[in-house]
Amino acid sequence: MNRFKAFIIKEFRHLLRDYRTVLIIFGIPLVQLLLFGHVITTEVRNAAIAVYDQSKDDVTIKMINKLASSGYFLIKAEVSSEAEIEKLFRKGIIREVVVFEKDFGKKMITEGSAVIQIITDASEPNSAGIIENYTRAIINDYLTEVSLSSQPFLIDVEHRMYFNEELRSANMFVPGTIVMILMLISALMTSISIAREKEMGTMEILLISPLKPVQIITGKIVPYLALSFLIAMVIIGAGFFVFHVPVRGSILLLILLCFEFILLALSLGIMISTLVKTQQAAMLISMVGLMLPTILLSGFIFPIENMPKILQYLSLMMPPRWFLSALKGIMLKGVGFAYIWKEMLILLFMLVFFIVLSVRKFQVRLS
Repeated sequence: MNRFKAFIIKEFRHLLRDYRTVLIIFGIPLVQLLLFGHVITTEVRNAAIAVYDQSKDDVTIKMINKLASSGYFLIKAEVSSEAEIEKLFRKGIIREVVVFEKDFGKKMITEGSAVIQIITDASEPNSAGIIENYTRAIINDYLTEVSLSSQPFLIDVEHRMYFNEELRSANMFVPGTIVMILMLISALMTSISIAREKEMGTMEILLISPLKPVQIITGKIVPYLALSFLIAMVIIGAGFFVFHVPVRGSILLLILLCFEFILLALSLGIMISTLVKTQQAAMLISMVGLMLPTILLSGFIFPIENMPKILQYLSLMMPPRWFLSALKGIMLKGVGFAYIWKEMLILLFMLVFFIVLSVRKFQVRLS
């Protein structure tokens, strides 16, 4: 019994001395709890909306103030034409537009009813439905208040969806699936491939061969570059022919965007491989460090504006966020380079940064 007790104490001491294991045991569950607890929510917070007030009377001003003070919406713009509405949607600045018809307040008083139109960006159908329901609830709450103090009124709410009129979930999950698979194939597989060479001791053999280190790394990358690009085209094709997900924008621009993101993910894989020596460590870092943020912080499933500010700032450093935004813009909204140049430029800066960093680290580690 004493030997067994001593063995258990020895195992505890051995475990606690390994700070990496302790960090994994306690750190990863805590990070997952914080991420899932703050990200997974069906509530609406700070949703960016615009108003198109064609009446501009006391009634519409009160309703706009009620929307703004609810805590659920941020009024980003006041538009003056329908053409401006579509432009804001294509830029991704807003998620909803509330349109008040002409003589809104006058019609409520004289006729007892008026019309409000709610236009939402349905490229993310789940969020669009939630935002519409919140808007309707605030409008109904306003009606209850004014009806208690005067005659009953009726507001007819008309709803219109942009970019995904049928609220098809495939239009949301196909672009998100492209992001996840490209990150998995490009970053995870590349980091494991190079870590495998280091773990088995064959990387040193390659380095003393006539091939230069840059040629060796390029030779490792090219197969995954071709494979990832082929997979991206297969998924886009399957989404179009099987799930009827549209590709409204330029095919060439879509190909260029995918190629840019694949190179970025490959550079991340190389950088991970310079930090670890084993395949297991490379897989753990890739899965926890890349896959979870890709799912949770890219806006694929949960709206970024619903997250706490610290997670919103953190998402700015996540390449999948910018790739997914540009990808949806091309596929669902049919936008051109003028609308997604910012996303592509950010991805380009990240690509250059990770390439320079990973190549330098790799040369230092293996030279």
